[in-house]
Amino acid sequence: MRDGSCACETDRAADADRALLAHVLGFAMPAAKAARLSETLIAERGSYPRVLTSAPSMLLKLGVPPKGLDILATVAQSLERALYRELTHSNLLSGWKALNDYLHVSLAHSRREHFRVLFLNSRNALIADEEMGVGTVNQAPVYVREVIHRALDVGATALILVHNHPSGDPKPSRDDMQLTNHVRDAARVLGLHLHDHVIVSETGIQSFKSLGLL
Repeated sequence: MRDGSCACETDRAADADRALLAHVLGFAMPAAKAARLSETLIAERGSYPRVLTSAPSMLLKLGVPPKGLDILATVAQSLERALYRELTHSNLLSGWKALNDYLHVSLAHSRREHFRVLFLNSRNALIADEEMGVGTVNQAPVYVREVIHRALDVGATALILVHNHPSGDPKPSRDDMQLTNHVRDAARVLGLHLHDHVIVSETGIQSFKSLGLL
């Protein structure tokens, strides 16, 4: 019974994704064509968010015209910007859902590994979200000294480390744990607090704090 209920919920979510995508694409092409293309895109990419974060070259191959690419990019950027603005006016430690939503939109579907740092003020509101390293599918180079120097430059009092796992598995690796410890120790010397290290993937988000690793 539970499996049937889950299947129905999945079907409803897919239907909603297709309808929303068709509506957006309708600004670039006739409605009937937009509906057919939305079916193709959801079938290929799996969900509306994954379509929004797909590479333009892939979307072109799937039949999205240049005007459609521009519209999808604008929607994705608007969503990410709105979520970002919410974080600059709230205490991140009491608003984890807003943070998770923002990180999922901006990182979950990337095919390269990105290492970012969220710099916070004394009220734990976001000062800046900056990329500190980009790598292959399994490694983004990170330099602890640069992270700490940048924190001091922007006047941060606390940090949250963030990176994605393109593999889809958000479980922390041994290297992830070692890096976290190095940043925590370096930050502590200068009076900075490392609140958390968040790993983002298509299948979910893991927090070092919630796992008891920090």
